[in-house]
Amino acid sequence: MVKENVLDVLMYLFEHYMDSELELFPDHESLRIELMDAGFSLNEIDKAFVWLEGLAFLKEQPHYGGLGASSRSVRIYTDEEMRKLGPDCRGFLLFLEEIGVLDGNNREMVIDRVLALEGGEIDLKQLKWIILMVLFNQPGLEAAFSWMEDQVFEDYAPVAH
Repeated sequence: MVKENVLDVLMYLFEHYMDSELELFPDHESLRIELMDAGFSLNEIDKAFVWLEGLAFLKEQPHYGGLGASSRSVRIYTDEEMRKLGPDCRGFLLFLEEIGVLDGNNREMVIDRVLALEGGEIDLKQLKWIILMVLFNQPGLEAAFSWMEDQVFEDYAPVAH
């Protein structure tokens, strides 16, 4: 069975390696083999590595996007961003800013990483994963990461009857 997209590869990597200290998984070749054994295509694996490299680059930038934006500013989305981020996703990003989980810089990193994915609109569950990946390993954002991690993994919690 071949799994379909880059986000599936990223989610797999994050679920299996987030507890390790590896930020960009230096041994790409053994990871490629593991991911192919897990059912991912080489093309999607390579795209996932490019996506992660793009995220690492953004994290190295002192002020990505949102530069000079005040807490009262309003984010105006482009047509392309609105095609990828439906109303639920845009509302969730605004909510995260209002409660302090995201700031303008991290919001812009999330939007950049959403646009870096091929395909159409992403859903709220996918957006939560992307936000979690953006917040991962960012100094000073441990509480935001922890809150977001609870949001992502609550989808997997068993329901008690």
